[in-house]
Amino acid sequence: MSKVKSGDRVKIHYSGSFEDGTVFDASEGRAPLEFTVGAQEVIKGMEDALIGMSPGESKKEVIAPERAYGMRNPEMAVEVERKNMPEDMAPVVGHQVKITQDDGSTIVAQVTAVTEEHVTLDANHPMAGKELTFDIELLEIIGA
Repeated sequence: MSKVKSGDRVKIHYSGSFEDGTVFDASEGRAPLEFTVGAQEVIKGMEDALIGMSPGESKKEVIAPERAYGMRNPEMAVEVERKNMPEDMAPVVGHQVKITQDDGSTIVAQVTAVTEEHVTLDANHPMAGKELTFDIELLEIIGA
Protein backbone atom coordinates (compact mmCIF):
# COMPACT_ATOMS: atom_id res chain seq x y z
CA MET A 1 0.00 0.00 0.00
CA SER A 2 1.31 3.44 -0.87
CA LYS A 3 2.38 5.92 1.80
CA VAL A 4 2.42 9.71 1.63
CA LYS A 5 5.72 11.34 0.69
CA SER A 6 6.67 14.93 -0.03
CA GLY A 7 5.33 16.01 -3.43
CA ASP A 8 2.19 13.83 -3.23
CA ARG A 9 -1.20 15.46 -3.74
CA VAL A 10 -3.57 14.28 -1.00
CA LYS A 11 -7.20 14.54 0.13
CA ILE A 12 -7.93 14.60 3.85
CA HIS A 13 -10.73 15.20 6.31
CA TYR A 14 -9.66 16.98 9.47
CA SER A 15 -10.80 18.63 12.65
CA GLY A 16 -8.60 21.24 14.35
CA SER A 17 -8.93 22.20 18.01
CA PHE A 18 -7.19 24.27 20.66
CA GLU A 19 -5.74 22.83 23.90
CA ASP A 20 -9.07 23.37 25.68
CA GLY A 21 -10.88 21.22 23.09
CA THR A 22 -12.59 24.11 21.26
CA VAL A 23 -12.84 23.21 17.56
CA PHE A 24 -11.67 26.10 15.35
CA ASP A 25 -12.06 24.41 11.95
CA ALA A 26 -13.22 21.12 10.47
CA SER A 27 -13.89 19.73 7.01
CA GLU A 28 -16.97 17.76 8.13
CA GLY A 29 -19.90 18.61 5.88
CA ARG A 30 -17.57 20.11 3.26
CA ALA A 31 -15.41 18.76 0.48
CA PRO A 32 -12.16 17.19 1.70
CA LEU A 33 -9.09 19.41 1.89
CA GLU A 34 -6.82 18.78 -1.10
CA PHE A 35 -3.20 19.96 -1.22
CA THR A 36 0.34 18.99 -2.20
CA VAL A 37 2.52 17.82 0.70
CA GLY A 38 5.69 19.91 0.88
CA ALA A 39 4.29 22.83 -1.16
CA GLN A 40 3.59 24.92 1.95
CA GLU A 41 -0.14 25.08 1.19
CA VAL A 42 -0.91 24.10 4.80
CA ILE A 43 1.03 24.46 8.06
CA LYS A 44 4.29 22.52 8.39
CA GLY A 45 2.99 20.35 11.23
CA MET A 46 0.10 19.12 9.08
CA GLU A 47 2.46 18.21 6.23
CA ASP A 48 4.83 16.41 8.61
CA ALA A 49 1.94 14.46 10.18
CA LEU A 50 0.87 13.05 6.80
CA ILE A 51 4.29 11.71 5.76
CA GLY A 52 4.16 7.91 5.92
CA MET A 53 0.37 7.65 6.27
CA SER A 54 -1.64 5.32 4.02
CA PRO A 55 -5.13 5.97 2.58
CA GLY A 56 -7.82 5.09 5.12
CA GLU A 57 -5.49 5.77 8.06
CA SER A 58 -6.40 8.29 10.78
CA LYS A 59 -4.32 9.94 13.47
CA LYS A 60 -4.35 12.67 16.09
CA GLU A 61 -1.44 15.13 15.88
CA VAL A 62 -0.53 17.81 18.41
CA ILE A 63 1.31 20.61 16.63
CA ALA A 64 3.54 23.06 18.49
CA PRO A 65 3.26 26.76 17.57
CA GLU A 66 6.65 26.67 15.80
CA ARG A 67 5.25 24.13 13.31
CA ALA A 68 1.90 25.93 12.99
CA TYR A 69 1.54 29.74 12.91
CA GLY A 70 4.70 30.59 14.83
CA MET A 71 5.19 32.30 18.15
CA ARG A 72 3.60 35.67 18.90
CA ASN A 73 5.92 38.59 18.14
CA PRO A 74 5.25 41.44 20.58
CA GLU A 75 6.77 43.91 18.08
CA MET A 76 3.85 43.20 15.74
CA ALA A 77 1.38 44.77 18.18
CA VAL A 78 1.42 48.57 18.18
CA GLU A 79 -0.50 51.32 19.89
CA VAL A 80 -1.51 54.10 17.48
CA GLU A 81 -2.82 57.52 18.46
CA ARG A 82 -6.40 57.87 17.26
CA LYS A 83 -5.56 61.20 15.65
CA ASN A 84 -3.27 59.24 13.27
CA MET A 85 -6.12 56.94 12.18
CA PRO A 86 -8.34 57.74 9.19
CA GLU A 87 -11.12 60.10 10.29
CA ASP A 88 -13.87 57.89 8.84
CA MET A 89 -12.64 54.81 10.71
CA ALA A 90 -14.59 53.74 13.78
CA PRO A 91 -12.27 51.09 15.29
CA VAL A 92 -13.98 48.15 16.98
CA VAL A 93 -12.18 45.42 18.95
CA GLY A 94 -12.04 42.27 16.81
CA HIS A 95 -12.24 44.05 13.45
CA GLN A 96 -9.46 43.65 10.94
CA VAL A 97 -7.83 46.59 9.19
CA LYS A 98 -5.41 46.81 6.27
CA ILE A 99 -2.33 48.89 6.91
CA THR A 100 -0.22 50.27 4.08
CA GLN A 101 3.44 50.24 5.03
CA ASP A 102 6.07 52.79 3.98
CA ASP A 103 7.20 50.51 1.12
CA GLY A 104 3.63 50.31 -0.26
CA SER A 105 2.97 46.74 0.88
CA THR A 106 -0.08 45.99 3.01
CA ILE A 107 -0.52 43.91 6.13
CA VAL A 108 -3.68 42.91 7.97
CA ALA A 109 -3.95 43.70 11.68
CA GLN A 110 -6.65 43.07 14.23
CA VAL A 111 -7.94 45.83 16.52
CA THR A 112 -7.28 44.48 20.02
CA ALA A 113 -8.00 47.55 22.19
CA VAL A 114 -9.66 50.94 21.78
CA THR A 115 -9.52 53.96 24.11
CA GLU A 116 -10.41 57.60 23.51
CA GLU A 117 -6.75 58.35 22.77
CA HIS A 118 -5.33 55.13 21.27
CA VAL A 119 -6.07 52.07 19.14
CA THR A 120 -4.00 48.90 19.56
CA LEU A 121 -3.38 46.92 16.35
CA ASP A 122 -1.93 43.40 16.30
CA ALA A 123 -0.52 41.97 13.05
CA ASN A 124 0.29 38.55 14.54
CA HIS A 125 -1.68 35.63 13.07
CA PRO A 126 -4.67 35.05 15.40
CA MET A 127 -3.40 31.51 16.09
CA ALA A 128 0.24 32.49 16.67
CA GLY A 129 1.60 31.03 19.90
CA LYS A 130 -1.11 28.36 20.13
CA GLU A 131 -0.64 24.60 20.26
CA LEU A 132 -3.09 22.99 17.83
CA THR A 133 -4.52 19.45 17.79
CA PHE A 134 -5.65 17.92 14.52
CA ASP A 135 -7.62 14.73 13.95
CA ILE A 136 -6.62 13.74 10.43
CA GLU A 137 -8.07 11.11 8.11
CA LEU A 138 -6.14 10.45 4.89
CA LEU A 139 -8.74 9.72 2.23
CA GLU A 140 -6.62 9.49 -0.90
CA ILE A 141 -3.18 9.96 -2.39
CA ILE A 142 -3.92 11.48 -5.78
CA GLY A 143 -0.32 11.33 -6.97
CA ALA A 144 2.77 13.46 -7.32
